[in-house]
Amino acid sequence: MGGEVRKDASLTDQTEKLEKAGANYVGPQYTIGIITLLNKTPSKVLGIDEAATDILRTTLEQAGLKPIMLTKDELKQHDNMIELQQSGIVKKGKKDAAEGMNSIDFRVSGAITSYSELEEGTDILIGKSKTQIVRVGVDYALVDITTGENVAVGSGQGVYSKKNQTVLGIGGKSSADNSLRDGALRDAMSKAVEAMILKLQTRPFTSHILLVDGGSIVFKAGTRSKLDSGVRFTVYRPGADLIDPETGRSLGKREKRVGEIKLSSHTNENLSEGSVAEGSGFIKGDILRLVK
Repeated sequence: MGGEVRKDASLTDQTEKLEKAGANYVGPQYTIGIITLLNKTPSKVLGIDEAATDILRTTLEQAGLKPIMLTKDELKQHDNMIELQQSGIVKKGKKDAAEGMNSIDFRVSGAITSYSELEEGTDILIGKSKTQIVRVGVDYALVDITTGENVAVGSGQGVYSKKNQTVLGIGGKSSADNSLRDGALRDAMSKAVEAMILKLQTRPFTSHILLVDGGSIVFKAGTRSKLDSGVRFTVYRPGADLIDPETGRSLGKREKRVGEIKLSSHTNENLSEGSVAEGSGFIKGDILRLVK
C-alpha cells in the first residue's frame, strides 16, 4: 500500500452556490473586460496573477457572461480619451469614448493580496495522514465602463485542501502542487463572480438600441433575458456628462426621454426586436430600461 490522495476539495460549498447563481441569472449576456490581476502577495508568489486571471475568465464564462481580456495599455488609452473628451480638449465626434470599447459593458480589475500554505498532520496506528491547506485573499471591482460606477467591490478568501495518507512509512512526500493554489483561486473567484451576478441581478434591466430599421428596433436582450413578448421599455437618449468638480470624474449623464418600445420577439439568445409604442426618432445607442 502506498500514499494516496484521500481528499481534494474546496472547504466551502462555493461551486454549488455559483452554479445556482448562474442558473438564476436573468439578463443580457454582458461583455466583461478583464484586466490582468495584480500580484500583491507579500512573497510575490510566482505566476499567481496569470493563474488567477485565467480562472476568473473561465468562471465568468461558466456563469453565463462573456469575458474578454484587456491590456493595461488599452485601458489607459481608453481612460485618457474619456478624460480628454470630458475636458473638451478632444471632440467626441461620432464616437463617445465613455460608451465603451468594443461593446464592453463592464470591466473587472483586482489583486491577489495574500497567499498561505499550511500542513496539518495526524498519527494513526499504521501510518500518518497529512492535510495541505492553501488560502488566498482576493480584492476585486466590477465597474460600469460607460459611467465609471462601481457595481460590485469586495474582497474574499479562497480555501482549498488536499489530504494524503501514508501507510507504514510509504508515500506522502511533500511536493509543490499547483492544483492546491488553483483550487484556492477557483474558490475565491467563484465567490467574487457570485457577488457580481447578485449585484447585476439587482440592477434594473437595461440595454441599448443596436439598429433601427423602419418600424423594427433591434436591441440586446434575447431569450437569455427571460422577458416575455409585450413588455415595454422606456427609451432615453444619453446627453452631456455630469462631472464632479472636486474629482473631475463623471457621475453619469443627463438623459432625455425619447419614448417607449414594446418587445415583439427574440431573434436568438442575445438579440430581440421591438416596435415603437410611443415617441419617435429612436437611434442607435439609445438606452432601454424595462418598465415595471
